[in-house]
Amino acid sequence: MIFSLATSVTLAAKRATASVPIVFYAGTDPVAAGLVPNFQKPGGRLTGIHTQNTDLTGKRLQLLCEIVPGLRRVVAFYKPGNYASQQSVKQARQAAQRLKVELVERRVASVEQLRIAVRALKPTDAEAIVYVSDSMVSSQPDLIIDAAREKKLPTMFQFSDSVRSGALASYGVSYYDLGRLSAKQVQRILTGTAPGDLPVEQVDRFRFAVNLATAESLGLSIPASVMARVDEVVR
Repeated sequence: MIFSLATSVTLAAKRATASVPIVFYAGTDPVAAGLVPNFQKPGGRLTGIHTQNTDLTGKRLQLLCEIVPGLRRVVAFYKPGNYASQQSVKQARQAAQRLKVELVERRVASVEQLRIAVRALKPTDAEAIVYVSDSMVSSQPDLIIDAAREKKLPTMFQFSDSVRSGALASYGVSYYDLGRLSAKQVQRILTGTAPGDLPVEQVDRFRFAVNLATAESLGLSIPASVMARVDEVVR
C-alpha cells in the first residue's frame, strides 16, 4: 500500500498505480480533486484524512495582518500546475482584496526555482511571506525560514513544526493528529478492510502557533488580542 501526503502527491500516486491501496492526507477537498467520489463511502482503493488546509489560506493571511500592523505587500510561492495551489491562491487573492493587501505571486516550477526566487526577494518586493497550499513549497520550510531571517521578513506557515524551526507563526492542523488518524486507517487496511469501506476522516481542530523569539528579532510586539487566541507559544 501507499501512504501519501498532499493532494498533488496523491493524484500522482493514483495515476501511477492501478491496484495498490492508498491512504492519503489531503488538505484540499478530495471529492473536488477527484480522489474519491464521496467521503462516507469512497468505494475504490483510496481513503484517508482530509483537513481544510487550503480553506485556511485566507485565515492565515488575516492573522498575519493582525500580527504585523500596517502590512501592505505579502508574497506567496507556489507551483502553478498544482491543483491545491490553484485553489489556495484563489482564496489568498480574495482575502488580500478584503484586507487591502497586495498579494505578490511568485510561480516556481521546481525546488531550484523556489530557491532562486526566495533569494532574489528585495525589500521593495514584499513585507512578509504567507504559505499557499503547495506540497513542493511545504517540503522546503528551512529554505524559506533561513531566507526570511536574513531578509527580516515575517512568515506564516501551515504547521507548527515550522514555528519551532524559526517561522513567525502558523495556523493549521497538527502533524501528530494526522499521523495517528492515518495510522489507524493503514492498520485496518493491512488487516483486511477494503479502503473503499473506510470513510474519509475529517480533522477540524486547528492550532495557532507563534514564535516570540522570532517576533522579537523582527521588532514585532504581538498584540494581546492575537496572543489570546494562540495555542502554542515558542520562545
